[in-house]
Amino acid sequence: MHLAERDCMKSGFPGLCVGVRSTMSSVAVLTQESFAEHRSGLVPQQIKVATLNSEEESDPPTYKDAFPPLPEKAACLESAQEPAGAWGNKIRPIKASVITQVFHVPLEERKYKDMNQFGEGEQAKICLEIMQRTGAHLELSLAKDQGLSIMVSGKLDAVMKARKDIVARLQTQASATVAIPKEHHRFVIGKNGEKLQDLELKTATKIQIPRPDDPSNQIKITGTKEGIEKARHEVLLISAEQDKRAVERLEVEKAFHPFIAGPYNRLVGEIMQETGTRINIPPPSVNRTEIVFTGEKEQLAQAVARIKKIYEEKANSFTVSSVAAPSWLHRFIIGKKGQNLAKITQQMPKVHIEFTEGEDKITLEGPTEDVSVAQEQIEGMVKDLINRMDYVEINIDHKFHRHLIGKSGANINRIKDQYKVSVRIPPDSEKSNLIRIEGDPQGVQQAKRELLELASRMENERTKDLIIEQRFHRTIIGQKGERIREIRDKFPEVIINFPDPAQKSDIVQLRGPKNEVEKCTKYMQKMVADLVENSYSISVPIFKQFHKNIIGKGGANIKKVIGSSQFLMIDLPAENSNSETIVITGKRANCEAARSRILSIQKDLANIAEVEVSIPAKLHNSLIGTKGRLIRSIMEECGGVHIHFPVEGSGSDTVVIRGPSSDVEKAKKQLLHLAEEKQTKSFTVDIRAKPEYHKFLIGKGGGKIRKVRDSTGARVIFPAAEDKDQDLITIIGKEDAVREAQKELEALIQNLDNVVEDSMLVDPKHHRHFVIRRGQVLREIAEEYGGVMVSFPRSGTQSDKVTLKGAKDCVEAAKKRIQEIIEDLEAQVTLECAIPQKFHRSVMGPKGSRIQQITRDFNVQIKFPDREENPVHSVEPVVQENGDEAGEGREAKDSDPGSPRRCDIIIISGRKEKCEAAKEALEALVPVTIEVEVPFDLHRYVIGQKGSGIRKMMDEFEVNIHVPAPELQSDIIAITGLAANLDRAKAGLLERVKELQAEQEDRALRSFKLSVTVDPKYHPKIIGRKGAVITQIRLEHDVNIQFPDKDDGNQPQDQITITGYEKNTEAARDAILRIVGELEQMVSEDVPLDHRVHARIIGARGKAIRKIMDEFKVDIRFPQSGAPDPNCVTVTGLPENVEEAIDHILNLEEEYLADVVDSEVLQVYMKPPAHEEAKAPSRGFVVRDAPWTASSSEKAPDMSSSEEFPSFGAQVAPKTLPWGPKR
Repeated sequence: MHLAERDCMKSGFPGLCVGVRSTMSSVAVLTQESFAEHRSGLVPQQIKVATLNSEEESDPPTYKDAFPPLPEKAACLESAQEPAGAWGNKIRPIKASVITQVFHVPLEERKYKDMNQFGEGEQAKICLEIMQRTGAHLELSLAKDQGLSIMVSGKLDAVMKARKDIVARLQTQASATVAIPKEHHRFVIGKNGEKLQDLELKTATKIQIPRPDDPSNQIKITGTKEGIEKARHEVLLISAEQDKRAVERLEVEKAFHPFIAGPYNRLVGEIMQETGTRINIPPPSVNRTEIVFTGEKEQLAQAVARIKKIYEEKANSFTVSSVAAPSWLHRFIIGKKGQNLAKITQQMPKVHIEFTEGEDKITLEGPTEDVSVAQEQIEGMVKDLINRMDYVEINIDHKFHRHLIGKSGANINRIKDQYKVSVRIPPDSEKSNLIRIEGDPQGVQQAKRELLELASRMENERTKDLIIEQRFHRTIIGQKGERIREIRDKFPEVIINFPDPAQKSDIVQLRGPKNEVEKCTKYMQKMVADLVENSYSISVPIFKQFHKNIIGKGGANIKKVIGSSQFLMIDLPAENSNSETIVITGKRANCEAARSRILSIQKDLANIAEVEVSIPAKLHNSLIGTKGRLIRSIMEECGGVHIHFPVEGSGSDTVVIRGPSSDVEKAKKQLLHLAEEKQTKSFTVDIRAKPEYHKFLIGKGGGKIRKVRDSTGARVIFPAAEDKDQDLITIIGKEDAVREAQKELEALIQNLDNVVEDSMLVDPKHHRHFVIRRGQVLREIAEEYGGVMVSFPRSGTQSDKVTLKGAKDCVEAAKKRIQEIIEDLEAQVTLECAIPQKFHRSVMGPKGSRIQQITRDFNVQIKFPDREENPVHSVEPVVQENGDEAGEGREAKDSDPGSPRRCDIIIISGRKEKCEAAKEALEALVPVTIEVEVPFDLHRYVIGQKGSGIRKMMDEFEVNIHVPAPELQSDIIAITGLAANLDRAKAGLLERVKELQAEQEDRALRSFKLSVTVDPKYHPKIIGRKGAVITQIRLEHDVNIQFPDKDDGNQPQDQITITGYEKNTEAARDAILRIVGELEQMVSEDVPLDHRVHARIIGARGKAIRKIMDEFKVDIRFPQSGAPDPNCVTVTGLPENVEEAIDHILNLEEEYLADVVDSEVLQVYMKPPAHEEAKAPSRGFVVRDAPWTASSSEKAPDMSSSEEFPSFGAQVAPKTLPWGPKR
């Protein structure tokens, strides 16, 4: 957008600008001076208004006087609003990558019309979202017609995306359809849908094309009116290109399109009808100059010839000219708020003046005579400006630009004001060194000199990085920047930059003249040294009850403690804190002195003893314990004494105990006893053993290591899984006990180190048990018995020899374990457990957890049968039991109708006694069903909302509860689950039934109804404003109050029904009757009050009248519009209150009426005389020589035609307005 547009938009008349053209959009200028001229009647081109008084009735105006035709070149004004110039190929394309476009949303098309929230609310949020998503910059302004103007700046893609979002989210949407041949649809879509996407983006519409299998040829377009018009034109253009008939394009400058189309497109319509050619003229909103003709060749040639003839006739009356003017002078030619151009455009409104950014010329177009006059004036302005204006460009490194600008633009603004020049400094993002100065030649040179001096001074400056710990930055800056301001005042030529706190950087940058930077560096280093010295911290434990005494009355004691010490800070814990520690921060010597003073205050206040105990430093950590738990337990046990250990690494053995004398002695004894115990038991020995031996040393369930502990009294610590040294075993205790435990453990380890190889015989039929599941049984044996290696013969060989290799004890223990497993396998039997298949899932439990538990507990194998839907017993194979042959007995069993189905039988394998126990456990898991009688009317309450009640009980008791269907009307609820859970579930269900029955009884009590007879005229008062009074009664008495329905004629209008507990309903009735009693004492009086003052007495939104009613405790009713007596006002309340209120409003009437009379008198003098005369009965608006009274064949307009009189929002024939769309 060029400068003229921006200045016009900033003026006070947005939307009223005409006459100035730009490459992106067109604006014109209406200044306040010209507007005042129009108002005062100084402009010669006045529009005469025909008045029908008694003298002129006989001579009505002509049709042309009453309805003057539009100016011949008015169409150009519309075309000037195009994003690009109407003269097409004569305008050079804009080189800049950043473009600006202006969109206007009329009031009727705005989605958000709340005028009070402009700049905030939903509309502002949407604009922010669009800016963040697209990267474009949006500026909103509101025109006088309440239309919304949106200026979008950014790269072309970003602007187009933002435009589409603006149309979709801020503008109401309409829709239209366009029919083109089905075979042309694919050309509208384009390759991979790219053409359709581009069309939607360009027109800011949504285009829906029917699917290939849909016979419809209608394409639906949704968007704004302007976007639909553009999209429709583009679709028809694509269709025309693909049409088999001849297609010809004619380049016609945009300004002449309305003349070719004619009013209501009649002219082009006539040509199309006569020649049978389809002519597609792009709408005003589309930036195209070519007109497309489609049809038979001969007829098409006729149509082209006729259009060319119209164009040539119109073109000869227009001239395009240009004036050479440097681009930097353009804004001075336009003037502030377009004042200079306004003078030219007001004299010659038909001339269009176009400025193109970056080009050293101004383009003028319009009638030849007007263009030549305007050209002379602009050339004169250019010559004058060149004589008295100058510009210069200087190169200054962009890193100095922000220093030239100064804080909040202080430096650059001073230069501008002082030398009366304009200085253009490029933004940081451009990284450009070029600065441009424009203005008075002398001022330009002076500004140039000063800027170069500033830059030279900055180049000679020095930058130094000072390392200061980030923790001191805030202290150096000070509260609200006070301390850093002092430093900057002391060194005004030095710029001090602190890093962002989020960067965690210690570098502070100093910049300025070399000497000043050095001085500032020394000053700040000294300040930091003082801060480091003053940051020593010490903690002093002081009993909580003495904290207030240490502060003293009015802080007297704490002031004494601080004394003359500077930078000494004492922090006491908050009163509600459990901490007793006071923290002192400052210089070390001052902190120590303050600590001594505080301790002496505590000693004076109470019988506080202090004892020093000598304990070897190596025991301190063990006495303190993990996170101080051990020493804290001693302090709490001894009355909260304070035990202070020296700083770690100091080498001191002195431990200080402070507190009441008796508690100090107690703590001392405990501490010394504990230290002695730690010292005697602190003998430690480390031995090493392979990690695989550790389990063997510990033994099953820790049996072996417990035996060593019990026999020796020493503690043996094996490494944890996270320890790095897994071989190290530590023995702690008394020396003799440790030595004995070491001896025993080393003997065990030596035995484990003696590797032997042994063998045993295992029947080959049992081999598979040991090696299945990737040798899981062998792995368990190896882990349990010190890593012993067990080797079974390869499969296929009939050998029964098994080899074991490892420590002697481990091998023996492993042989014993293998023998036990073999005995279990030899003694293994298979039992069948018949449980109906429908219960198998329940028996297994979630993810088979119940079966896994039984398998572990009884060391058995359990196999469930395959699930069968419709088993056939006669063909089912029978599993052999304990190796028995399936013969006649099997057949007899199968033939027995009482025998269980194969799909119900669960197989259990293991030792006989274990299998029987597992079978009992399985049978105990079979769910049982019991029935509980619950009244049918309570079933829905048992189930609860969306089944929540019954689900809760099922989860709580681990059962399934089945409620019969409502149509069965049954009282029986079935509970299915484990026998152990059924009793609890039944009890829980019956408990819930009792609660529901109690609630039923309560509901019956709450449903007591009581009726009160109250005159309907009192009902509004009982209800109160917005229901305030009746709501208060309902809440206070916990009742429901129902007033009669005014529309129900059968219902008594004086009956108020109260529902609730009987006692509460009676209390609510008494409350209502009390209100009625008060209301019956009230009186109503009618007061004659001039209707002209009613509005002022009522006030804005009724505030004034509500204040009067609240003050006098009355109700005031004003007559409605159309009432018989508009002056009658009714005041209701207690007699004395009514009288006072009437006096008050009569006084107000007298006061306001005087103002009204004065205003009316003034209006009489302000009205023109024509309005004072009595008007005769009007016979309507009459004109002469109207088109419908002429002898020509032209007909009067058809008022029923949607084309002649289109309605808002209705779909009309695809014809454009005679002079383009209204703005």
